[in-house]
Amino acid sequence: MTSALNGHWQSQLFAAYALQEILDRPVEGETPQSRLKQLGMMTVLYMMHQNHERLTLSNLAKVTGLTRNAVLDSIDPLVARGILRETLVKNSMGRGTARQFEFPPEVFERLRSNSRQRTVST
Repeated sequence: MTSALNGHWQSQLFAAYALQEILDRPVEGETPQSRLKQLGMMTVLYMMHQNHERLTLSNLAKVTGLTRNAVLDSIDPLVARGILRETLVKNSMGRGTARQFEFPPEVFERLRSNSRQRTVST
């Protein structure tokens, strides 16, 4: 039961982290609609990450039902904020390239740090 509780707290901390990074630190010229799209994409990305799915542009389009360009509209600001890291990898056919995303280790280090603070304060 402890691991399920830890998973629950980690999900809550991740959601709080996303809210803080996106809503409390708006980028100049960014619309409220864009920030809400980014929050929704963060939820999808985190769920895929937890399920050990590759965070590629094609997979994100398939999961969300959005076009690749619509996915990029939500992803590019997250990359610019440093919440996501983008790399080019070989595509599933092994011939071309694909855009793959990952959460930088700093994101999870920050969550662990916040988790420790929560444990100490309770």
